[in-house]
Amino acid sequence: MTAAPSPHRSVLLEEALEGLGLKGNDRVIDATFGRGGHSREILRRMGSDGALLALDKDPEAIASPEADSLREDKRFELRHLSFTGIEALAEAKGWAGRVDAVLMDLGVSSPQLDQAERGFSFMREGPLDMRMNTMEGPTAAEWLMTVSQQELAEVLWTYGEERFSRRIAEAIVSERNKAPIATTKDLVRLIEGVVKGRDPHKHPATRTFQAIRIALNEELSGLERGLCSALEVLRPGGRLVVIAFHSLEDRMVKRFFRDQERGWRAGEPIPLLGRIHQGRLHRIGKAIKPSFEEVRANVRSRSAVMRIAEKI
Repeated sequence: MTAAPSPHRSVLLEEALEGLGLKGNDRVIDATFGRGGHSREILRRMGSDGALLALDKDPEAIASPEADSLREDKRFELRHLSFTGIEALAEAKGWAGRVDAVLMDLGVSSPQLDQAERGFSFMREGPLDMRMNTMEGPTAAEWLMTVSQQELAEVLWTYGEERFSRRIAEAIVSERNKAPIATTKDLVRLIEGVVKGRDPHKHPATRTFQAIRIALNEELSGLERGLCSALEVLRPGGRLVVIAFHSLEDRMVKRFFRDQERGWRAGEPIPLLGRIHQGRLHRIGKAIKPSFEEVRANVRSRSAVMRIAEKI
């Protein structure tokens, strides 16, 4: 029996809105629209002359009923675009250096996890897809048919911190020589046959699914480009709020905020994109995590970490 889809809940909603520091008629970018929970609340608190530009690279998010309900608001615009394109889009709109706040809510949404045909969840039988943007790029099944054993092991170790990475990579390559690994359950069964001494609190396929998804969608390299772009479009005093859902993302956000706060120092490697600068961000407060009450109401929020910074 297929489990009922989980209702979509925007994680750290009130904390994110407070972190954005909205004043009224702001220019805001919601870089990860999802199902519009954050966007809807931003609009509710925004003045009549404010403007909200929302982005998402998932075509299903763009076509969702939640998106349609917000399109009636003249202050709202939604684009099918990854947040790596923020800077170019802001330039085209005349928003470069004039944006009051940017919100980036990373990770996989509940609707994506709950749709078996998307292939994100090891708990549901479906085609092994895992693409955030279903309109481009290879599926996870196609990628697993061509990736080398060494590269696959490195992906599982680096992005999933999977201690059985070599064994799993070897088993995948061995199996694909016999038959394609076409569904989520095909991959789950293979991993269950390899991973021994399981963590009782974590499914043995958790780390592998996470690692393949991150690699397939180039999530970490895209995050670094997105953070740089968000910083460029903000005005001085503008806020950047980022919600991460696993340690690799959060470490990258934490390092980016730290490095942008202290600036480039002589003798160090040239910063990303060759931009040599003094400190450009000021971190606001400490990392924020969901309350006990929020985690109890929405278990998927348990790993969330939110960080806030202000452009100098």
